[in-house]
Amino acid sequence: MLDHFLLSWSRFTQGRYWVLITSVFSHNLLWHFVLNMFVLNNFGRILETVLGPWRFLRFYIVAGIIGSFGHILVSAFLLHEPALPALGASGAISGLVVLFCFLFPKEKILLLGLIPVSAFWGAFLLIGLDVWGLVAQSNGGGLPIGHGAHLGGAFTGIFYYLLIRSKRPPAAIT
Repeated sequence: MLDHFLLSWSRFTQGRYWVLITSVFSHNLLWHFVLNMFVLNNFGRILETVLGPWRFLRFYIVAGIIGSFGHILVSAFLLHEPALPALGASGAISGLVVLFCFLFPKEKILLLGLIPVSAFWGAFLLIGLDVWGLVAQSNGGGLPIGHGAHLGGAFTGIFYYLLIRSKRPPAAIT
């Protein structure tokens, strides 16, 4: 597990490039795994229907890899802890949630499973909380959460949305 799944800048620079993807498909805490799979089930099923299974899988993997890069870059250059490890699908999951929110901005989602907000505001709050958490971590506080991975995945969702939006034909004038 340490050699092949745990992600950090130090491991990456030692030539363990595969940890960028293997870390996305592994967890060490049951609650983390359950939470990620709950969100994947709720948002992923809809996105898979919209994108198709292969585009959905490619997006998930790319969001996971970019989320992994987000973690290793933040930990090495912002937090100055290049050996700070990470594990989990949270970067890919953040990408899915933000992509959903941009595709369906008026849909209602439940923050923390309780508070109904429009998907657009949900994405804004998700990104805002991760920026806030990252600022706290950079000042020596915060929770042990991979905000860099979350933000990398989230920005992948925004970029992918802009990419597919630019390829849509313009709406017919009526």
